[in-house]
Amino acid sequence: MDSNSNLKKIVMTALFAALACAATMSIRIPTPGTGGYIHPGDAIVILSGIILGPVWGLAAAGIGSAMADLLGGYFIYVPITFAVKGSIAFIAGILYQKFGKTSKSRCTAVILGGTTDILFVTGGYFLCEIPLYGVSSAAASIPANLIQGVSGLLISFILYPILLAVPDIREITQKVNW
Repeated sequence: MDSNSNLKKIVMTALFAALACAATMSIRIPTPGTGGYIHPGDAIVILSGIILGPVWGLAAAGIGSAMADLLGGYFIYVPITFAVKGSIAFIAGILYQKFGKTSKSRCTAVILGGTTDILFVTGGYFLCEIPLYGVSSAAASIPANLIQGVSGLLISFILYPILLAVPDIREITQKVNW
């Protein structure tokens, strides 16, 4: 990769981190149990892994989502969010690279990335919230986390073809994945 490509990748990673942070903070629907909230940021988490690849996607999704927690006053969640959202982007990126060989299979890979989001957000936050709040409160957040994951899947599926229509994004996605 030449220096211009590296610079584009770094800039795009910073952009996706900022988008993940902004999308997470833009709309907040409070949830019971843990004081968390539903937000559209998971769509950017999924797309970070798909567009930037597993490693750069992990950085963008983890940093952007953790920054939203930091700026929003959810300090205890910063490391949890970095790990959960970064893992989602990493796995979404690997799934996209493995299965996204044709136009149809790329759409399927986006859905697989969204499914990963549903599982990791629901399971990851549940496990991390047990020592913080107890099993009952952690379990109370499961339905909201399922809704957040499903909405992230739907929004990412809708945004995916729109983002690929942007020449620089399409170029980075192709270099990383094909």
